[in-house]
Amino acid sequence: MTTRSVLLLSHTGRPVIASAARHAARRLHQTGVEVRVLAQEARDLGLTDVQVHDDAPEAALGTELVLVLGGDGTILRAAELARAAAVPLLGVNLGRVGFLAEAESEDLDVTLDRVLDRDYTVEQRQTLDVQVVLDGAPLATGWALNECSVEKASRERMLELVVEIDGRPLSRWGGDGVVAATPTGSTAYAFSAGGPVVWPTVEALLVVPISAHALFARPLVVAPSSVVAVEVLPSGATGMLACDGRRTRPLPHGTRVEVRRGADVVLLARIQDRPFTDTLVRKFALPVEGWRGARD
Repeated sequence: MTTRSVLLLSHTGRPVIASAARHAARRLHQTGVEVRVLAQEARDLGLTDVQVHDDAPEAALGTELVLVLGGDGTILRAAELARAAAVPLLGVNLGRVGFLAEAESEDLDVTLDRVLDRDYTVEQRQTLDVQVVLDGAPLATGWALNECSVEKASRERMLELVVEIDGRPLSRWGGDGVVAATPTGSTAYAFSAGGPVVWPTVEALLVVPISAHALFARPLVVAPSSVVAVEVLPSGATGMLACDGRRTRPLPHGTRVEVRRGADVVLLARIQDRPFTDTLVRKFALPVEGWRGARD
């Protein structure tokens, strides 16, 4: 009989999350599920009845699920491991908004029951593939679940950019930068920059300027097959690339950043049959008093 295995990730710096992680590890272990924990987290939590792994993509290989306790930042960290291993992740929100989380803290035991019963569905989420080029030579590649951003590296000067869509120049923008986002990331940085909320099931790429000084500086929604390119001009500041706010690299003048739909998806485990509209209402505390619904 094959041993079941779950990788448990958590934000160990907060006592309430650390306590929840110990509880989850204990319940999973008691029911015969092998619990994997990254080495530093195992030390922080004082866990012994677990399989300790280094902080590397191999940690999730062979598991059936990555269970995440924390906020969106912790879930984005877990997404790196889950994507590399092509296994689903399930987030329990113990942070603030937690748009990527499937369950709330008070639902932890119900969530563990669903994991133990394998009572969940799996949803694919679009990602971004990113390539950095300078003078025609590739410098780096990256990926993002929510967004990649090209921003100015210093506060003193504006960033001067030319944005290209599908091989054709669109506009030159001077400002703080630009965000390229997935529909999943439309409620993250792109939303803060004034972008639209896009339902996660929509296939598209978002392009959102950040504080751009230009007549035409509106958020754009382009085809999922489109390639978005951003060039850093020498007339402004140097730039900084950030993928999901986690993986960063400097962008010298003349750098070209190309963004396209990712070849690999991130798998999210779902235990709720909840419309995205209800998620928006709950997360943003939107007023819906007076709604009576459709009438026959």
